[in-house]
Amino acid sequence: MTTVPGPDRPLRTVVAGTNFGRFYLDAVLAHPAFALVGILSQGGPQSREAADRLGVPCHSAVDELPDTVDAACVVVPSAVMGGSGTELGQALLKRGVHVLQEHPLHPDELADSLRLARTVGRQFRVNTHYPHVPSSRRFLRAATGLRARQRVLFVDAASPVHVLAPLVDILGRALGGLRPWRLGDPAPVPDDVRAAADGRAPLRLLHGAVAGVPLTLRVHNQLHPGDRDNHALFWHRVSIGTEGGVLTLADTHGPVLWHPRLHSPRDEGHRLVFRAGPGAEGLALPVSQTFDDDSPPPRFEDVFSAWWPEAFGIALTEFADAIGAETDPLRAAGPDLAVFGMWRDLMARLGPPELIRPATPTPLAARDLLERPAVSARRPGSSADAPPPVNEDTPGAGYDQPAEFFDLGAREHTARTGPAVVAALDGIDPSVGPLLDIGAGTGLVTRQIADAYPACEIMATEPAAGMRAVLTARLAERTDLARRTTVLPEAAHELVLPERLCGVVLCGVLGHLPQDARGALLRELAERLPPGAPIVVEVMGLTSPVSMPPTRLRSATLGRLRYEWWMAGEPSGEERMRLDTTWRVFDDERLVREVRDHYHWHTVSLQRLADESGLTLHRLPAPHSTLVPHLGVLRGAERTEVTR
Repeated sequence: MTTVPGPDRPLRTVVAGTNFGRFYLDAVLAHPAFALVGILSQGGPQSREAADRLGVPCHSAVDELPDTVDAACVVVPSAVMGGSGTELGQALLKRGVHVLQEHPLHPDELADSLRLARTVGRQFRVNTHYPHVPSSRRFLRAATGLRARQRVLFVDAASPVHVLAPLVDILGRALGGLRPWRLGDPAPVPDDVRAAADGRAPLRLLHGAVAGVPLTLRVHNQLHPGDRDNHALFWHRVSIGTEGGVLTLADTHGPVLWHPRLHSPRDEGHRLVFRAGPGAEGLALPVSQTFDDDSPPPRFEDVFSAWWPEAFGIALTEFADAIGAETDPLRAAGPDLAVFGMWRDLMARLGPPELIRPATPTPLAARDLLERPAVSARRPGSSADAPPPVNEDTPGAGYDQPAEFFDLGAREHTARTGPAVVAALDGIDPSVGPLLDIGAGTGLVTRQIADAYPACEIMATEPAAGMRAVLTARLAERTDLARRTTVLPEAAHELVLPERLCGVVLCGVLGHLPQDARGALLRELAERLPPGAPIVVEVMGLTSPVSMPPTRLRSATLGRLRYEWWMAGEPSGEERMRLDTTWRVFDDERLVREVRDHYHWHTVSLQRLADESGLTLHRLPAPHSTLVPHLGVLRGAERTEVTR
């Protein structure tokens, strides 16, 4: 009889695979019945690094393993998924090693491995993982209690295709089995629906029966070939209905909900009764209840750090129990064989998943839905990069999200602005101190200034991280610029100003500040400048709040893609507007991305800036005054010598 694994005789275990296998490594280290003694991999840097960190050897072949290894966790894709996991698991079994393998497996692969395990007197088990997470366990306990009281009338379920096998396992555990099952073909998507969605239909719908219960199943049958885990539209969802109500696992990670059936009896006049009482006790029930405890819902980071490790620990416990009990692996695997048999039939009905390569999604918090949306309705089939809600007055607001496109839209404008700024700075004395470029953006104008004044030290400030990244790269790519330019992250009203400056540039900045703040800033800047030195300012042509319909400002082409920059605005106060910017990316004529952001702009003219600050406004000579009409120079009064 094999000694029961435990703290006194832990199973010496290797883990094969260190991608998803990282969870198994942590679970093995934490479980008293297991002791990690090595990693089995192809010798990649991540595996070697993990082995070094954990103080265990990294083996590159089964033959290299010492004879003392008892168990292995195989976290390598199986043959049905195009990997070598099944072959590896069987090689380990032949070495006398118990094997726990990550799902999914083709039923023929599973049967072959089970027969081999029986022959060599070892255990082979498959871990579908998701039935062990806390919310799934709560759902399964409630489903068992529900089935004991009432007959199940229907099941409604949904899953992404790459974790469809665990959904089947959850269904089998919830219903007390899977057989008999029958599956129909997926419902066809009407041509007009597909056309309206740019040819895409993410979900496939099919009807069938499982454990003799009618089943409706929706599958997100799309995969990103290089990143399948990050582009599922949802995870497992299951509803089980009886005459008494509906039990729902809203998501793999909860919550678990119970909705009692709404039933109101009728009085002697055949009218519905609306108050609880004799014969109408059901009206006193809450319309929904959760089986979750009173703690707040887990964050996704909690799922990875606590829930999943707990689930892997349960799988390891079951694995250790089977090893200690010396159960017949083939006889014990009836439920697993049914799970992967139904999974195989489902995959055959669904056909190959559609391969997609969407943009990075933008998860939303519940509070986002109650605020003014950053992204409006968009053309079906397109994707959008929507910023998280931010205070529109936050430094850099409105510029981080579209930073990648900024040069495409601004280059034409700065080709006019840059020479005008250079001309406005004529006469500065670089020996006095640095030139301060506030709100330098991506540095299109900054570099023109630096080239025109090679003896000048420049301090460029930009609060938007995305813009600042481009600015830093643009200045760092040339040795001469890297030597005499400094990039700072502060916004205009946050700057600690140098004692002396030779000049200042504020292009597209001062409208972000309210009147008091911008007046104070301009006066403080003037105090640090030599008499008559320039403060170059640029504003928009918005002198009072107006409604601005969506207007296309620029169009540009880069490679195979065409980009459009749009702006719209609405008054948001007596002297303030909310400006919404939109970047649309087209492949031929198909919209493939849409990025939106917004910020607040205090409407102000050049003359008003002069009045607020007490400085004198100077207009630029032609042609600059014509090409850049909203750019001017503010100067303090020239100091004159008084003779006696």
